[in-house]
Order: sequence, then structure tokens, then C-alpha cells
Amino acid sequence: MIDPHSVFLLLSALGAVIGIILLVTWLKLNPFLSLLLASLALAIISGMPMADSVHSFEVGVGNVLGHIAVVVALGTMLGKMMAESGGADTIALTLIRVFGEKRLPWAMMCIGLIVGLPAFFEVGFVLLIPIAFTVARRTGASLISVALPLVAALSVDHGLVPPHPAALLAVNTYHADVGRTIFYALLIGIPTATLSGPLFAKVITPWIKVPAENPMADDFEDHNPERTLPGFWLTIGSILLPVVLMLVGSWADTFAPRGTLANESIRFLGNDDIALLIGVLISFVTLGTMRGVSRDTILRFTNECLAPTATITLLVGAGGGFGRVLMDSGVSNAMIKIAMQHHLPLLVLAWLLAALMRLATGSATVAMTTAAGIVAPIALQSPGTSPELLAIATGSGSLIFSHVNDGGFWLVKEYLNLSVTETMKSWSICETIISFAGLGFALLASLAI
Repeated sequence: MIDPHSVFLLLSALGAVIGIILLVTWLKLNPFLSLLLASLALAIISGMPMADSVHSFEVGVGNVLGHIAVVVALGTMLGKMMAESGGADTIALTLIRVFGEKRLPWAMMCIGLIVGLPAFFEVGFVLLIPIAFTVARRTGASLISVALPLVAALSVDHGLVPPHPAALLAVNTYHADVGRTIFYALLIGIPTATLSGPLFAKVITPWIKVPAENPMADDFEDHNPERTLPGFWLTIGSILLPVVLMLVGSWADTFAPRGTLANESIRFLGNDDIALLIGVLISFVTLGTMRGVSRDTILRFTNECLAPTATITLLVGAGGGFGRVLMDSGVSNAMIKIAMQHHLPLLVLAWLLAALMRLATGSATVAMTTAAGIVAPIALQSPGTSPELLAIATGSGSLIFSHVNDGGFWLVKEYLNLSVTETMKSWSICETIISFAGLGFALLASLAI
């Protein structure tokens, strides 16, 4: 018997999401205000004390911005240096020459898969989106056709492939083998990224009309196209330096015993924020002073590029606030209760629980870790299911239908200059394809293992 209160909470959450969409699209209310109003309304309707509802939203905003604000700021600075130096043009021209214009979506997917292996989705996004802007500008292709394969690949890495923290935690929770999980995740992730990236982009691009004016794309435009472009490998090295540091940091225990100074130093240098900070400082030299750019000009670049990120950062934070209210109001627990009442195969149960948590909280990491914690005790009592595939199924569920409570939704929306509806048609559906394809391939693999 389904608890009536759980049903009420789920319907309230659904109403809040619909309310946000209507406020933004119909009443043309600022998205930040829409998220705030919907969060407070949901909290009060669900029975939370008024003071707690405000605190819950503030905690959610603070938790998200504590990481995202630094990542967006540093990533945008690195992107600005890449654009102003002509480095983004160098990479774009090389990709156009090597892959040809017709295969550029596939090139963007490959770049996303490589860079996304050690980097969080948000980090990879702000590092690589300037290249998507430049490729679209150089070829006249729709920004959707080159950006969607990129973000699809980054998302696949983020949800399925260790050493991403949530994926690695799921591996440990299920007592899976890390090496086998990475191998299976890549076997499943590559066709999944293909379906949700280049193939889906080809279908959806004609239905999405990207505005000609894009403030973020203009900010990453090379304003001195006559200058000599930096070398390809110098530019690639500047971008990949933070990625390499993060990758090395994730394997710190391989290089030095845990608890030693060497281990702590490697972890420190591999931290997302520190790795990006080092990358930005190095770019000031490789893409700045080495190319004759003065320190005053570099200062101007870094000041200019931060202004357009203010709205994005606030929206990402507000999405986190809404997600926190969904958790504190009991919506997340209500979803879990309903799912647990139905006897399902373990792979499907892990996927479903993660999917429900993702829809409720907006966080793939929270969804994956919560679902793994619930399913792991059941899995230990029910041998026969591959723990590696269980981790992948959980990760797939955690990526389903990104919407207004997900910071990634607002990153994609604002950078690509889309409406809420267009973002759902493109990015949200892309994420849903990843989720179902990942589950489908995991189920197929379970028949052969």
C-alpha cells in the first residue's frame, strides 16, 4: 500500500517543477526568483517550518556555490586566455582540418570523453566550451550540433567512469573491482555517448534555433584575429595541464602511501580548484606573456570575463537550493519508499532509485551515492549480479532528465543561450538517452557475464 503522504509529496514536487517552468517561460520571471519562490512554496506546502525552509534553501545554495563558483571563475579565465591568444582558433582549425566539417560532432565527443575522464562535468564544460564556440563560428555549424556531443561525453564520464568520486564510491560500496568497472564503463560509455551525442544532435539540431547573439560566445571571441596563432600543442598542453593534475591526484595512493606528505601533496595539486588555479597561472605565461601580452592586459581579460558568469553562478546555486528543499521536505525519501515497495531486478532497482533521487535532488553525485547505499546490502544478500555492472547501472540512473534543480541544466542553458524549453528538448533529453542507454547496455552485458 502506497503511503498517501508520500504521494502528496511527490505531487507537490511535480507541481513545484511545473511552477518554475511556467514562471520562467510564461510570466517571464527571472529564473533565480522563480527557483526561490518555488522552493519556499514547496517547503511550506510539505509542512516544513517557515524558518527551516529559508535555511534549507540557503544551505543548498551555499553547498553548490562553494565548489561551482570557483570552478566557473577559474575555468572562464582559462577560456578567456585561450580565446584572446587565438588558442581556441588553433584547436578549432586543427579539428576542422583533421576531422573535416562533417565529422566535427564526433571530434567534440572524443575530446569530451578524454578530458572528462578525470574532470568533473562542470570543470570539463568550462574548459572546453570555448572550443565549441570557435568551431561553430568558424564552420557556420549550429552551436547545438557541436556542443551537445561534447556535453554528452562529459556527462557519460561523470556518471559512469571511475575515478569520478561518485562512481568510485559506488564501486567501493558494491565491492566491485575498479579496473573491471572502468573497462565495462568505457565499453558501455562509448556507444552511449554516440547515441546521446552526435546521433541525437543530428536529430534535434533542426528543431533548436540558437539565437545569433550570445553574450558568452562573444566574450570568448578572439578580438585580434590578425595575430599569429599559438602552437597547437602549446594550447592543448595549457588546457590539459589541470586535467593531468586531477588524474594524477585521483591516483595519489598509487604513487605514495596514504597519510604521507607526498600523498597529501599529490592530492592537493589534484584538487579541482588547485589544478585549475595552476592551469590559469600557467596560461598567463604560455598564452599571455610568451605572446607579448602585458600584465595589464591579462588583468583586463580576467576582469572582463567574470561579469557574464554572475548570472550563471547564481542560477546554479539556486538549483542547488531547490534540490536541498526537495531533500529536507521528505520528497527524496518518499520516492525511495515507493520504489522499494516493488520487487525489481537489482540492476533495474539500482537504476530506478538513482533516477528518482536525481529527479528529486538534481545531483547525480547524491543520487548515485544514496542509491548505492540502499542497494548494496540487498546485493550482498543476493549474489549473482555483477557488482561492476551494478555500479554502472546506478550511475546511469543518476543522469536521467536533468531539469531546473540541476546546476548543469543552468550551465548549459546560459552558455548556449537557450530558453528553458529548448534546454529541456536538447540537454534534458540527451541526459535521458544516456540514462536509458546505459541501463540497456548494462542489462545486455549482464547476459554475457
